[in-house]
Amino acid sequence: MKVLKIILVALVVLLVGAGGGYFWFHASLPTLEGEEPLTGLGAPVTVERDSLGIPTITAQSRQDAARALGYVHAQERFFQMDLLRRAGAGELAALLGPDLLDADRALRPHQFRARAEAVLAVAPERHQRLLTAYAEGVNAGLDALGARPFEYLALMTAPEPWRPEESVLVLYAMFIDLQLNFALGNELTTQALREGLPSALADFLQPLGDEWDAPLTGGVLTPPPIPTPEQIAGYSPAPFPVAEDSEEETPARGSNNWAVAGALTAHGGAMVADDMHLGLGLPNIWYRASLVYPEANGTQRRVTGVTLPGTPAVVVGSNGALAWGFTNSYGDYTDLVRLVPDSTDARLIRTPEGTVTLDTLVEVLEVKGTDAVELEVIQSPWGPVIRTDAAGNRYAFQWTAHQAEAVNFRLLDLETINTVDEALDVANASGIPAQNVVLGDRAGHIAWTIMGRLPRREGRDGTVPVASTDPNARWSGFLDPAEYPRVVNPEDGRIWTANARVVGGDALDKVGREPYVHGARAQQIRDALLALEAPIRERDLLALQMDDRALFYARWHTLLGDLLDDGSVTNQPDRQMLREALADWSGRADTASVSYRLARDFRSRVSALVYGSLLAPIGQSLTLAPEASLWHLVTERPAHLLNPAYPSWDALLLDAADYVAARADTDGDDDADEHTWGAYNTSRIAHPMADALPLIGDGLRMPSHRVNGDTRMPLAMQPSFGPSQRMVVAPGHEEDGIFHMPGGQAGHPLSPYWGAGHTDWVHGRPSPFLPGETVWALQLRPPE
Repeated sequence: MKVLKIILVALVVLLVGAGGGYFWFHASLPTLEGEEPLTGLGAPVTVERDSLGIPTITAQSRQDAARALGYVHAQERFFQMDLLRRAGAGELAALLGPDLLDADRALRPHQFRARAEAVLAVAPERHQRLLTAYAEGVNAGLDALGARPFEYLALMTAPEPWRPEESVLVLYAMFIDLQLNFALGNELTTQALREGLPSALADFLQPLGDEWDAPLTGGVLTPPPIPTPEQIAGYSPAPFPVAEDSEEETPARGSNNWAVAGALTAHGGAMVADDMHLGLGLPNIWYRASLVYPEANGTQRRVTGVTLPGTPAVVVGSNGALAWGFTNSYGDYTDLVRLVPDSTDARLIRTPEGTVTLDTLVEVLEVKGTDAVELEVIQSPWGPVIRTDAAGNRYAFQWTAHQAEAVNFRLLDLETINTVDEALDVANASGIPAQNVVLGDRAGHIAWTIMGRLPRREGRDGTVPVASTDPNARWSGFLDPAEYPRVVNPEDGRIWTANARVVGGDALDKVGREPYVHGARAQQIRDALLALEAPIRERDLLALQMDDRALFYARWHTLLGDLLDDGSVTNQPDRQMLREALADWSGRADTASVSYRLARDFRSRVSALVYGSLLAPIGQSLTLAPEASLWHLVTERPAHLLNPAYPSWDALLLDAADYVAARADTDGDDDADEHTWGAYNTSRIAHPMADALPLIGDGLRMPSHRVNGDTRMPLAMQPSFGPSQRMVVAPGHEEDGIFHMPGGQAGHPLSPYWGAGHTDWVHGRPSPFLPGETVWALQLRPPE
């Protein structure tokens, strides 16, 4: 790290001139020591940072803690905060130029800036006070820097002040990241399959579950059988030219979390583990902090975990009595409404209550370096009109994020909750992108529920678009907390989620039947948890977070090995090489493994050849290619569903094997030894401006590491995607907790703790949950 900082400083000096350039670059570092005035404080606040840069903020009120946290966030992470608020508002091009116009065009129709103002206006007074104090702290921290953050020096612009409602915009940015892109295509895909395919084939290609399922309730859902020739009469697969596809599967935003009850721990308290999987960059999305302040009754509260710069809340963590962690829920929080025209006038739309007129607004998109662009935005009673299909049908987008009552900062209230029972109601009333929240308290209780608002649908399941004339097109508000699915203190003392289906039956109908992440990761977690014997300790759960066993791909490795029998490899040197390379199977996605990478590539290629052909006649692709359907096809091998480019299923599978062999022979010497998983799975974690600043870009990247793991196992690692943090903690026993995250705390490459703690994350070392000894102490005080 020190070498990178030296290089960075040298290049900056060369770039902008000796002396002056370095001065301005260095002046944008945060203040770590001494005393600084902070207007609005009710009493002095101390900010004590440890060697990793983790602050312990000790204040005399939660409002003062929020103000101080805003100050610290601004000094460490303001550019990150700016990008988040601009992403939420659809205002990126104003800062970054024309290349971001398409992103703004996609996001501005949601009008989240206006919605943020509306959310703030109806927020409880205590939340308004905290958001206002936080915003004032942000602006004070920004003003106190010796120079604007270095990103603005490079962009030759100045940062704009922070406003209280922009914390809501940051929350909207998380809605966008966790829900929007995944949700947009689901209903249209399902509709296209139901309209274009025989019903038996459409059902087969969209199973709700398979033998890998590991829900907390509801059991395994058996996938539909392969349709018979009679059931698909008149429909057949078509030849489909599969491109030279990338190895990298597009990972769904996800996470792992689990809890074990106090009966299974040495101290009798519950234990919670959480690792949230997101895109990885610099700085990391989270900022660690420990907030210490008295409650109204005088009780001292210490809340430790990760904060989201741009907001004053501790997102996941422990408050001494309660711990909580999230995974993204892939339930159904959106609907597409097909607009039925009332006449030739496109503005007039039929509804059960009569004709309504669409509102047309003009949004002005500011663009750095060029003229502003006007964007026409069409609003309907259900939400913005954002899609038009090939037939000319227009669709409005109904989303929980558009409803003011579904967006709030009730997350803040978890900080002072002491029991699981109290926390459940807070979770169900919280207005965040819907999450599987796992809770554990000091008394040993554990629970799961959905944190975030669940829409109340009536008369339909939400899996396909609904017509504007349907009386059930509009949601009937949101479910009350008492109606939410919950799992509390299960008999086995264990709870787990991993973005897969968590419940079944009526509970599943409430959460929604959208395509969930496949259950392999959840099943591996469940089975490992059940295998642990009491007393379970923090390091046991960290070991599970680092579990890179390739249970899902084992059968694909076997299938490929069986395919490459003596007859198929005779006079086929590439196949012979492939067969020999498969022999190093360790059953893990470890960096040295060639066979893991080959098995993974093989499945990916087979999936493309099979599903591409099945869906070619209707020009569709699947949101998530289902494992159940694919495995049934390659094991049962029905002739009527074979890609017609091949004479047999063996021929298709051998062609996929040949493709994998050709990719493995990267050196042209019939040697796959260098085709290891680590050669592909090498971390790439960088600041968003690293490529734009080539002279200093190397100083804006973490060192690359070959990393174990993959997305279908607990250690869900990809080059620029993976655990954005790992946490294991028992409330009341935080001193034994474990925490680490990629990239470290710092947002500035000259920081003394730039990248500190990153290698702990890479190697899964059990670094402490609580901040360590104080290295730098700063006092913020009310002005005299």
